[in-house]
Amino acid sequence: MNTNKKASINDVNLLAYCGLYCGACAKYLKGKCPGCKENVKAKWCKIRTCNIENSYLNCSECNINSISVCKKLNNPIAKVFQLIFKTDRIASLNYIKENGAAIYCEKMSSLGQMAIKKRQILSQ
Repeated sequence: MNTNKKASINDVNLLAYCGLYCGACAKYLKGKCPGCKENVKAKWCKIRTCNIENSYLNCSECNINSISVCKKLNNPIAKVFQLIFKTDRIASLNYIKENGAAIYCEKMSSLGQMAIKKRQILSQ
């Protein structure tokens, strides 16, 4: 068991705009990142900017037919992050849309994950 790893934090305010959960992020837990919503240096992130401009808490609130077709959410940088971290942000956002942010954050906190993993099935 790795005793150096800090336990995840269950806090809906740590849900990033794109569906990643900062409360289970190693950099956040080590104090090396302020989290998505507090990171004023992240002006480069088109996903963050879009959510702020539209007053969304995260992309699951967007009214486009399917978030999987959003060019901001599915940009090349995001695809690289998904490959590196083996995450499925679309599945995460759909889970949030169906079950709510609080349940998603609780689930990610209990699993110690930043997002639903590729091909992972979560029960409620």
